[in-house]
Amino acid sequence: MGTATAAAASSLIKSTAVQLGRIRVLKEGIHQHTQPPSSSSNVGPVVYWMFRDQRLRDNWALIHAVDQANRLNVPVAVAFNLFDQFLGAKARQLGFMLRGLQQLHNEIEETLQIPFFLFQGEAVETIPSFLQECGASLLVTDFSPLRQVRGWKEEIIKRVSDSVSIHEVDAHNIVPLWITSNKLESAARTIRPKIDNLLPDYLIDFPPLKPQSRIWPGGNRSIDWETLIADVVRKGDEVPEIDWCKPGEVAALETLMGNENGFLTTRLKNYATDRNNPSKQAISGLSPYIHFGQISAQRCAFEARKLHKAHPQAVDVFLRELIVFRELSDNFCYYQPLYDSLQGAWDWARNTLMEHALDKRQHLYTREQLENAQTADNLWNASQLEMVHYGKMHGFMRMYWAKKILEWTNSPQEALEIAIYLNDKYHIDGRDPNGYVGCMWSICGVHDHGWQERPVFGKIRIMTYAGCKRKFDVDGYIAYVERLVGDIKKRKGETLSNNKAKQLAS
Repeated sequence: MGTATAAAASSLIKSTAVQLGRIRVLKEGIHQHTQPPSSSSNVGPVVYWMFRDQRLRDNWALIHAVDQANRLNVPVAVAFNLFDQFLGAKARQLGFMLRGLQQLHNEIEETLQIPFFLFQGEAVETIPSFLQECGASLLVTDFSPLRQVRGWKEEIIKRVSDSVSIHEVDAHNIVPLWITSNKLESAARTIRPKIDNLLPDYLIDFPPLKPQSRIWPGGNRSIDWETLIADVVRKGDEVPEIDWCKPGEVAALETLMGNENGFLTTRLKNYATDRNNPSKQAISGLSPYIHFGQISAQRCAFEARKLHKAHPQAVDVFLRELIVFRELSDNFCYYQPLYDSLQGAWDWARNTLMEHALDKRQHLYTREQLENAQTADNLWNASQLEMVHYGKMHGFMRMYWAKKILEWTNSPQEALEIAIYLNDKYHIDGRDPNGYVGCMWSICGVHDHGWQERPVFGKIRIMTYAGCKRKFDVDGYIAYVERLVGDIKKRKGETLSNNKAKQLAS
């Protein structure tokens, strides 16, 4: 994929409210956008292909698209392509995403008069076709490190007209990935100084979204969201939607800083001491919103930093996890294409795992047994049930959960495949660089170092039931999950009964 450095981008993009380092020129069309067109110019509109950052507020990609459209004196539109069960997504993930997009569609057309086009099918076909149909001169895209998305972009670059320019904007990371580092980083300790040096330039407030100089002709577009959502939810109903996490930008901001239950207002003060205790609910609850781009990590960090004087330790820990570890995950997935394979592990880890691949296991479980929480470990079963029914597992338990899968399967590669399959199927924030790196850290030692050699694990860090008992109230956590799952099943049963009654009544 062709890319330009920030210096090269600055020679091609003369005016934007976005730092030039945040933008990469993937393709420069025949129409070099160096001067505003004359009134007789036939330069076409700007299209923002939204996928990873599904929001209006605090969205650098949207800000850049509107800025470029205004400079060219052309209209701008947002396009979104819906993939059928992308990377195994089910009703849980797709329903959450689509309900957020429904809110976005209503707001963007009513308040900003920017049309929202929804396509279904393969993006390599729908996006180039739309660009040709509307005569676009510029495509602005979100950045993602995942190889599937990068493959789509490479194909789209080949398919679009020579007159179309393509700009990629990293609106997901606080410091753009390619600015932070041009190589695979080995650990948090190597990437952190690089990020810290750049934060003063990039951890800033967002400029207001400018009004458009030209409005897209045709008015509001009608999308039958209810039918679409019902169809998607029905197809993926083996993993039902969750009801504890409301989708959309408004709910995301409320989760961050709401007066009653916002993370910054209620739980931040105890974050440093309680975040790794699964029996205490001290976590932020922001990961679903950050994953779907319904809130900007930069907004979360910007608002948290305001509270540093009141809660210095908690804010420091939160920012380290929000910025350093999250952006380290993007770095790994971008610079290591085999980010979900044993072949993507460091040499020392792969070697030690293979040396112990034939070690005798105390227990061996199939994928189906693990999926159904049928193990001899009640703590592990509780974490699996929390994920299956609640859609979210406590972060500390994710590590224990994945390491036990390594201990209970025939090979490290099988363990990794099962862990990723379960993570992506049930977690509301699955199919994410954080998830892949979390599994790779737990099973393959990525971003870690060698420890005392043990059977099965080799030099991979081990986690044990006894170790968990020393850290937190294991019985309390198991009891919490039992109550949680019981309540969810009860609500689900009541919903099914009500739906059946409605069907009989009609």
